[in-house]
Amino acid sequence: MAKLQKSIDKRNALVGATIELVNNNGFHAAPMSKIAKMANVSPATIYLYFENKQDLVNKVYLEVKSSFTDYAFKTYTDDMSVKDGFELIWKRIADFKLKEREEAMFLAQCDNTPMIDEPSRNEGIKHLQPLLELWERGKKEGVIKKFSNYILYAYTINPLSFLMLMQNRGVFQLTENHIQEAYKSAWNSIKV
Repeated sequence: MAKLQKSIDKRNALVGATIELVNNNGFHAAPMSKIAKMANVSPATIYLYFENKQDLVNKVYLEVKSSFTDYAFKTYTDDMSVKDGFELIWKRIADFKLKEREEAMFLAQCDNTPMIDEPSRNEGIKHLQPLLELWERGKKEGVIKKFSNYILYAYTINPLSFLMLMQNRGVFQLTENHIQEAYKSAWNSIKV
């Protein structure tokens, strides 16, 4: 059992080091040797868990995306009204981005650069299924504009990444009032 825990700890250290290095230095400035050093493991140890750097980053992306969406949809039920469901999901996404800043920043980097391969990106989109289904229901009910889901995401969820980035830089401090204003702006941008 101790050996299994040690293995889990090593893998978790590699995941944490990958997130930190990609966030601080970018994908290309995070070589495997640096990841291994930061995780306090030998470079060869990485290959026990991951095939190569691309596999490492793809798997970390999917793990973080899964954690993010588990949090976002934890209290959502599909019998909620479209407006109530969207508000709940949106505010939980905002809460995750503010509480789990490193993971949120990593996801934002992954969403805005080509470092994640298409199969992993498509798998990541599947994690958003409850939100996509809510939007489809909202379109059918005439509550949400019949825009592409990419447009809906760009106008409702992506602004959170920008606000989080400005807070991380220290140029803007998000208050509860700002969160409420941002939510209202998101909802107003997509409601009919």
